[in-house]
Amino acid sequence: MEVYPDEKVEFPSPVATSTTAWSRDLEGERRASIASPPLSPLARLSEHIQSRRQERKSRKEENTETYGPIIRKLDTCPGGYCKVATFQSSDPNFLQYRGFSYLHCRLLSSLQYEIVQLETELDKLDEWEQENDDPGNRLVCKQFDDKATDVAQFPESFRLKRFHRTRPQLFQELRVKLLEYDEVLLKTKEMSALQKPSNRDYQSVKAWFMNNEPTVYEEFSYLRRREDMVTLRNGRESAGFEGLIERLLSGTDHLLQKANCNVIRDLFMTAELREKTDDPDIRYYAPARVDTLVGLVITMVIFVLLLIPVFSMFILTEFGTKASAFEAIAILLLFTLLFAFAMSLLTKAKRHELFAASAAYCGVLIVFIGSFNTQDVKVVSA
Repeated sequence: MEVYPDEKVEFPSPVATSTTAWSRDLEGERRASIASPPLSPLARLSEHIQSRRQERKSRKEENTETYGPIIRKLDTCPGGYCKVATFQSSDPNFLQYRGFSYLHCRLLSSLQYEIVQLETELDKLDEWEQENDDPGNRLVCKQFDDKATDVAQFPESFRLKRFHRTRPQLFQELRVKLLEYDEVLLKTKEMSALQKPSNRDYQSVKAWFMNNEPTVYEEFSYLRRREDMVTLRNGRESAGFEGLIERLLSGTDHLLQKANCNVIRDLFMTAELREKTDDPDIRYYAPARVDTLVGLVITMVIFVLLLIPVFSMFILTEFGTKASAFEAIAILLLFTLLFAFAMSLLTKAKRHELFAASAAYCGVLIVFIGSFNTQDVKVVSA
């Protein structure tokens, strides 16, 4: 490369460069403002609100993706026992397993027999001690008895009775057997206290296993033992009535789905529950929302059972004849029976609670009868 001495190469200064660029930007903004007139204050406010909404929406989507709830979906989980565990943990009604009551009884019977044999051996050993030991030291002194741990210490008659161990050795085995027996006995009691699954929940679990076949048939054929199945869900106060409400919701939702109406799912299924599965045959209803509906229905039933008899007896006692008293009593007895039947159907009230509630209901109606039965008082002047 050759450089001619007469030619000068000049580089623009940084200040001049920045000034030129700034002038170019101003010229661009001036031309843009001429091409598009400035927005009105209302339009600028609307644009600002729209941008803020878009910003909040994008931030919400980002936070939901990053910090949102992690839901184990039934449709995307691996097959086999992973799918079984996902299904059973998706709803407390599906926590159903075998109780093995028969095997518990067999094991208890076996342990009981072994302990009885040890008890008989202990009795025979005590009888021999009483007959052959002069002062009976080993029966009255535990410290002396614990030292007799070798069969060779005993006389010939001890071995002739076919005693192969001493009392301390017998107590060691007896202690192990009793502790094992007590543990199995108490666990069996706890298992027997577990409730049986309702027929609706049992059929739901059985139908899912039969339709999906997550494992080989031999490994889920235990579902055929209906009487041996137990559920881990705690008993509910209105379990039977709640199951009826869920069946009605499911049937109504099935009919509304044909018309593309999701009102039941919007009201009784949360977003997390809807994301668990896309299977149209599986519906997870929020327990809190179902309980609210059940409480509302029970309240309406109680209100009707109080309103109708009170209104009927008011009409009879106010405008009736002498026979109205017997009709009012008949209404009282009829609605008391209806109240007791509704309480036994809608709740799991015990017998004494059922009697107490029915008596209180009957007493309330009697008070209304007494308050409505007014008498005319005639004043006779002397």
